[in-house]
Amino acid sequence: MKKQTRRRFLYGALPVTLGATFGFTELSASGKSTGAPPDKKPKVLVVGAHPDDPETICGGTMALFSNLEYEVVSAYLTRGEAGIEGKSYDESASIRTAEAQAACNILKVRAEFLGQIDGNCEITKVRYAEMIDFLKKEEPDIIFTHWPIDTHRDHRICSMLVYDAWLRLGRKASLYYCEAMSGMQSQNFKPDTYVDITKVIEQKHKACYAHASQQIEETYPDHHGKMEVFRGMENGCPYAEAFVKHAGNQIIEQKDLIHS
Repeated sequence: MKKQTRRRFLYGALPVTLGATFGFTELSASGKSTGAPPDKKPKVLVVGAHPDDPETICGGTMALFSNLEYEVVSAYLTRGEAGIEGKSYDESASIRTAEAQAACNILKVRAEFLGQIDGNCEITKVRYAEMIDFLKKEEPDIIFTHWPIDTHRDHRICSMLVYDAWLRLGRKASLYYCEAMSGMQSQNFKPDTYVDITKVIEQKHKACYAHASQQIEETYPDHHGKMEVFRGMENGCPYAEAFVKHAGNQIIEQKDLIHS
């Protein structure tokens, strides 16, 4: 019998529906995939610039994947060192790292921290190599990261580092861009892919609210909540997250994974 590669297996075995968007055709009554052996589950990697970025830009989608027991990794370029007024970088990093871990526990995903400094992120030869090594180690099947046209420099840097590593590693994963506070931060964002997150909206919000140092529960409705509702209106559901699929994706076709 012809040997199947991991990605070739995924091409045929990924689901048909999850919410209104993701799907896994072979599901048992418990919601677990019956077609794939445990070591063949696809890995989803979300790379954000700061603690709370992966959760706010992609938390519902992460929850949908993790609730089906797929491997999901939430990677933070920084530990939010500059994110708490009146606190030193070390103090802020400690607080925000703990908040990120708590959020990841709620979403049932694994946290990774990539070692850059909040507000001082860099694009250098060394930083390029670090991201390449990280993606090479993780071998994700699907990557989500920041949309590169963004008013926040750290978001732009994060996006470019991921994009470069994805190119250097042969575009072996499907790459999707996420929006962050569109209009305020992400600019010119025109999604082509929607994910109905209605069934996990409380789980996503709980994970986001774990970042208490950011007073996020107070600002969430204006900064993030409006996007969920608006994208839901576009998608015909109460709440949605929206993405831009990179046209250079070569491995997992959109029709096999996500309905646009």
